Amino acid sequence: MITAALISGLGLGSMYALLALGFHITYVVSRTVNFAQGSAMMVGAVLGYSFHITWGWPIWLAVPMTLTLCAVYGLAVERFLVRPFSSRGSEAWLMATVAAGILVDNLAMFTFGKEPRQFTSELANTGVTLLGANISVLQMLIPVIGAAIALALLLVRRYTRLGKVLEACVQNPQAAMLMGIRVNRVVAIAFAVSAVFAAIAGMLIAPLFNVSAEMGTLFGLKAFAVAILGGISSASGVFLAGLLFGLVEALVTIYFGSAFTQIFTFGLVILALALRPNGLFGSKTLVKV
Repeated sequence: MITAALISGLGLGSMYALLALGFHITYVVSRTVNFAQGSAMMVGAVLGYSFHITWGWPIWLAVPMTLTLCAVYGLAVERFLVRPFSSRGSEAWLMATVAAGILVDNLAMFTFGKEPRQFTSELANTGVTLLGANISVLQMLIPVIGAAIALALLLVRRYTRLGKVLEACVQNPQAAMLMGIRVNRVVAIAFAVSAVFAAIAGMLIAPLFNVSAEMGTLFGLKAFAVAILGGISSASGVFLAGLLFGLVEALVTIYFGSAFTQIFTFGLVILALALRPNGLFGSKTLVKV
């Protein structure tokens, strides 16, 4: 039982981490976040289900199409809901992205339906025995995929030209603009990548939790809590916080029951932030004047 809980917790934690990395990448580039991130996860799961299960597309075609459409969704959020407000120094983008998430959730409810649907997957149905516990292949792959994506993000930021551009925009957007870097385009790419991360999380978790129009709401809230807990400006901190959050959630569910899961996890988040306001792995930003 413990082994199953730990594997399940790592899988959940990886999903929270992917969503939280989406918050991280938009925040460090533009000091804004997409509060429709949970809806992007839902859209990824719904599109993946529609393409692969409903329309019978092969998985190698359904997945790229889903990720492409979710990237377009992220671009639209940045262009129409964030940029018009942030460019004027207004923080109304916060409410605009919240409203967009609610709108998309309701559109999905009317078109896809309210009832949860099962996203059948061979990986979810194929199990292996590990330390006496029966674990599906998908549960074992999710943490690996999550860690691989987090590592890829780290390598891109550290060793590629795009990563150098991102760092320039993070450190001094005005100077980056003077050097010929199109900051608005970089921010748009960040939002597209953020939505893609959410879509990947949605498609990976869908076979284990079913697909519904409301699935992204709670995941999005937990992912934002993870981003703040890990220190939203630290990619590695956000990923580790996601794993920690998932493990605590799984263990609380095993020992105390699902009724206490949200009470314990969010209570611990409040306690951790009271002790470390900048997050467990974040650091206070020093501003030179």
